[in-house]
Amino acid sequence: MTARARWRKAGWVLFFLAPSAVPLVLFTAVPMVSSVWVSLHQWNLISPMKWVGLDNYRTLLTDPGTRTVFLHTLMYCAGYLPLVFAGGLGLALVLNRKLAGRSFFRAAYFLPVVTSWVVVALVWKWLLNPTNGLVNTLLGAVGLPQPGWWTDPNWALPAVILSSAWKDLGFVMVIMLAGLQAIPQDVLEAAWADGANGWQRFWRITLPLLSPSTFFVIVISLINGFQVFDQVYVMTGGGPSGSSQVVVGQIYDLTFRYGRAGEASALSWILFAVILLITAVQIRGQRRWVHYA
Repeated sequence: MTARARWRKAGWVLFFLAPSAVPLVLFTAVPMVSSVWVSLHQWNLISPMKWVGLDNYRTLLTDPGTRTVFLHTLMYCAGYLPLVFAGGLGLALVLNRKLAGRSFFRAAYFLPVVTSWVVVALVWKWLLNPTNGLVNTLLGAVGLPQPGWWTDPNWALPAVILSSAWKDLGFVMVIMLAGLQAIPQDVLEAAWADGANGWQRFWRITLPLLSPSTFFVIVISLINGFQVFDQVYVMTGGGPSGSSQVVVGQIYDLTFRYGRAGEASALSWILFAVILLITAVQIRGQRRWVHYA
């Protein structure tokens, strides 16, 4: 191929890539690079930026408030991940069987995934209303304690975790369902013929062969968990008394409530580094427990 032909081919490649590449550069790459520059300045979004170097990072890393919001985010992930994984896997196991109306239930459980987070959060805020919410009404009817939910510092974060797990159950269900359907039936039938009961087949065969799907769910769920914001903002606003404030909520407040865009950008990059580190550890560790057929 001549040099002219190679240039012509490259030109056509760029032409077809442009509709997706140009928005990607303008709305993702450029803002990311700009946020690095902003993180090295003191800026209130109005006055000219003032160079401070790495002072924003030093301030954040020594601020107890930063440790608090990271702790809340870790607590959210620790509560959210087991709930959404166990619930999604349970639904996948049930809906992988031949049941009447199976397609309807699959669609119904997936519907919250494509519903706006604002809508879901508002519905759950009503359900968990301490005074006249449906959940507390039912708890009171059977004589159980009625928590303050999003008005109680001890229950605000669990309320957010509960709503988040409910919304994302359908996503995990679909991923695990795809993994279940990829398991060769002859392997399960051979185990059954050898006398393995249902629990043994699940624990020794199904679960190990689901490890690629499990790995994907854990990685994606943790990434999403560290970036939780919408449901916290709508349901609790980070309160009461900052008891449910998370990292992205702190970034929002630093920028638009306190006019400290430089610190907000620095906190964004600290969060990025934490997510990158955790994801890298997971990818490296998958060799020990993820089994690809």
